[in-house]
Amino acid sequence: MMRPIRVDVETSYVPDQSDPGIQRYVFSYTITILNEGSEPARLLRRHWLITDANGKVQEVRGDGVVGEQPHLQPGQGFRYSSAAILETPVGTMQGSYHMETDEGAHFDAPIAPFRLAMPGILH
Repeated sequence: MMRPIRVDVETSYVPDQSDPGIQRYVFSYTITILNEGSEPARLLRRHWLITDANGKVQEVRGDGVVGEQPHLQPGQGFRYSSAAILETPVGTMQGSYHMETDEGAHFDAPIAPFRLAMPGILH
């Protein structure tokens, strides 16, 4: 059964929290999760793979997002912001949200890879 959860991402570099001199690059990201399916679903857990330009991978697993486990009715969305810290000015993030329907069925909503990049680094 198809359970379309759409995940849209916006990213930005945070210069006032970054310090390239000590290889600290902070990126904020805002995620919009939209239930495009026909049944309600709750976001139970998140799983992220954050990869910097050196190939170093941080794996992040946890319950919910920003301390919440949003319950999305069909057509409803949930938006939140968070941040990632890299040792390089460019990296990528990807992952998935583990969801549960009101009937108790579990499924993963994939989060396609997206780029974190300091402005002016990529052409």
